Amino acid sequence: MAKPIYKVIFHNQGKVYEVFARSVHQSGMMGFVEIEKLLFGEKSTVVLDPSEEHLKTEFKGVMRTFLPIHSIIRIDEVEKQGHGKITAMAGAASNITPFPVYTQGDGRKT
Repeated sequence: MAKPIYKVIFHNQGKVYEVFARSVHQSGMMGFVEIEKLLFGEKSTVVLDPSEEHLKTEFKGVMRTFLPIHSIIRIDEVEKQGHGKITAMAGAASNITPFPVYTQGDGRKT
């Protein structure tokens, strides 16, 4: 039986990230999801996707990442690995509303 592949879509700093990973599970840190063994496209491909190259650079050397549960949009188990990407949120037209974030100390929303 083949190892599962997960597609994880989450928002981070006004952008929507789509990554593929071999392992996704609830973290020991309360309120976080742990993603391990990130997958990227084959290096043998002739055509390079700049968005996926940016993801590779951003996650270079990362063995696992912890995502706040409220930043996750969707997690799917998929048959095949696709190409990871980063896209800008569509602003007012977007149907994704980030969870409010409170700054430490003053209690005001940011």
